[in-house]
Amino acid sequence: MSLQKEVMDKMKEAMKAKNTIALQALRAVKSAFLLAKTETGVQKELTEEQALKIIIKQVKQRKDSADIFLKQNRQDLADPELAELAVLEQFLPAALSEEKIEEVVVATIAKVGASGMKDMGKVMGMVSQELAGQADGKTISMLVKKNLMS
Repeated sequence: MSLQKEVMDKMKEAMKAKNTIALQALRAVKSAFLLAKTETGVQKELTEEQALKIIIKQVKQRKDSADIFLKQNRQDLADPELAELAVLEQFLPAALSEEKIEEVVVATIAKVGASGMKDMGKVMGMVSQELAGQADGKTISMLVKKNLMS
């Protein structure tokens, strides 16, 4: 089942269950899908990869907002963000462990022949593309730096 269809089905379930938080999160994703479709001016279907990128972006927004609210001691605002985050994370592929990410980073460094920090951009680009949706950029960046410096 396509990611867009899955989001729509979950949205219908949330409406029937009167789950306002899930409904709000799913409507935001649907809106982002529609914006992406009309962005180019041509009404075409999104690829699974594009849909996944949109969901990843929505998840990142929720995480960032929740972090900011928690730093400002606003638990009342952070709770809905965290609840929406939980709803959206079910559409992401399973996250890889740090060890698996490091294996990919080491293999990519060897493949590219990266020798220092000047090659970080090349390595980051390849690893990020390979692990799309399975690892966040901060973790990848940290592991690439660690392995390029050693």
